[in-house]
Amino acid sequence: MIKIKRLTVITALLLEFGGVSSLLQAQNIQTKNSAVISNDSSLVHSKLPAEWNLQNCIDYALQNNIQIRKDRITAASSEVDLKKAKAALFPDLTFSTSHDLVNRPYQESSSYVSGSEVLSSTSKTTYSGSFGLNASYTLFNGGKRSKTIKQNYLDKQISDLGVNESENEIKESITKIYVQILYAAESVTINSSTLKVSQAEYNRGEELFKAGSLAKADVAQLKSEVSSNKYELVTSQATLANYELQLKQLLELDGEEKMNLYIPTLNTDNVLLPLPNKADVYLAALAERPEIQSGKLNIKASKLGISIAKAAYAPTISLSGGVGTTTASGSDYSYAQQMKNSLRNTIGLSLSLPIFDNRSNKSAVEKAQLSYQTSQLDLLDDQKTLYKTIESLWLDANSAQQQFAAADEKLKSTQTSYDLVSEQFNLGMKNTVDLLTEKNNLLQAKQEQLQAKYMAILNIQLLKFYRGEKISL
Repeated sequence: MIKIKRLTVITALLLEFGGVSSLLQAQNIQTKNSAVISNDSSLVHSKLPAEWNLQNCIDYALQNNIQIRKDRITAASSEVDLKKAKAALFPDLTFSTSHDLVNRPYQESSSYVSGSEVLSSTSKTTYSGSFGLNASYTLFNGGKRSKTIKQNYLDKQISDLGVNESENEIKESITKIYVQILYAAESVTINSSTLKVSQAEYNRGEELFKAGSLAKADVAQLKSEVSSNKYELVTSQATLANYELQLKQLLELDGEEKMNLYIPTLNTDNVLLPLPNKADVYLAALAERPEIQSGKLNIKASKLGISIAKAAYAPTISLSGGVGTTTASGSDYSYAQQMKNSLRNTIGLSLSLPIFDNRSNKSAVEKAQLSYQTSQLDLLDDQKTLYKTIESLWLDANSAQQQFAAADEKLKSTQTSYDLVSEQFNLGMKNTVDLLTEKNNLLQAKQEQLQAKYMAILNIQLLKFYRGEKISL
């Protein structure tokens, strides 16, 4: 039997697996997402940071976001499939045993066969048992096993890239929400400052009214402006709270969880950074983005699928062998002697050649070819989508920078005009209509500058991210 097993392995290597050994060594290299996730550790949230900046949010989400954790489990499952495909290279071995008790209550004597003996017994109850150790091995099946290993290895890489893709998506989502929070927080500051100015103007209007320099209707307008600014402040605070809630949901935090958000000071230098060349960003993204790499691997896996489907046309050669024995009651020999006398060795070689399979193999090949064509189109679609995304980010960033520059100039002139009218109002030289008009113009200019500022910052950071750089605020 030992010689037979050695002959089996040598024959298999000659027939099918001459080029597989180097592949199997490469397949043993573990990627960063290949470890099977512990149920206990995967369900426990990481320690909450004292202050939430953008990087803390991203790091926490990468550990605790449910979708990413599910994708890691999928990657672990694909590694199990790879191990299963590798195990198919080895023979299988099974042990079987059966034991029977037969009772014949109305029969005086009985005869039965046990192994090589014909036994007779006057006992109404007889026993027989069998023991067997069997092995089988597929010597050749058209290279299906080696190609399946290669395909499962590609599937494992694709699953790992799927985790990376989910991580990129969560990074983008958190960055967008975080920038919106910065925008909303600064909007709250502006509205709060505007309310204080309106309150001061109203107090000054009351003084002018008492001095007889301002009509009661003008004072009522100033009071109405205070109420309007309070409403705008409350609205901006609600918007900020809503963005914070969205961030908590991405981080898988309870909505009631307290978050001490870090609000960085972003100035003109952060807004007017030089934009990278669109073509450079696109070429870098083609080389780095996991969705593109996954698409390329999908094409290879689909091409292997065609070869695997065609392997069904090839004959299958299998080798089998076994050892068995039997025992029974009623024999003149002891059980040990029976097992020795009944010992048998078997070896067999089988050949299976498909002739007619109701078009099953042909259909499988055609479907594999269609899957290959689909994977090629999927990659082309991903590449076009990536270019559209980068082009849109670049155009939005460029437009926002120009808008910011224009809005900054407008804000300076509007601030100067408002300061002049406010001073004249305090001296009783301007009415409330002029004052409120200038103040609303100033508020609008601040909001326009604020919107352009954070639109430019967001798109610049995303362009850096698509180029393979780290997002930083």
